[in-house]
Amino acid sequence: MVTETFQEKETYELGRRLGEEARAGQVYTLIGDLGVGKTVFTKGLAAGLGITEPVSSPTFTIVQEYEEGRLPFYHFDVYRIGDVEEMDEIGYEDYIYGDGVCLIEWADLIREILPEHYTEIKIEKDVEKGFDYRRISICEY
Repeated sequence: MVTETFQEKETYELGRRLGEEARAGQVYTLIGDLGVGKTVFTKGLAAGLGITEPVSSPTFTIVQEYEEGRLPFYHFDVYRIGDVEEMDEIGYEDYIYGDGVCLIEWADLIREILPEHYTEIKIEKDVEKGFDYRRISICEY
């Protein structure tokens, strides 16, 4: 599925709708350059899960846990991961194969340890179509 958004709030709403539909054990991967709107999308997904606390990118902590929604939400940012062994150190599999919803930013950096089934979300900009234009591809694996 490919969706185009033209405003930040549309990107947020797409994330919110996915969050409302998310099931326990769901893993989303989020691919996109810096500044493309990954955090906006993630905030929407968290809102769809019923999370009201502020959501920010866990760049330096690798994973941020949110427990207050209808399902636990685990937000990973693996941009600074040196190698996949670091994921073992934080108990990655407990999150991925648990009862919550996982969203992994920069997941292409740890592709070899992703579960067999996940949903990839790729966000791309095209400034020729407008500053806030985003092309969002969602693909099930």
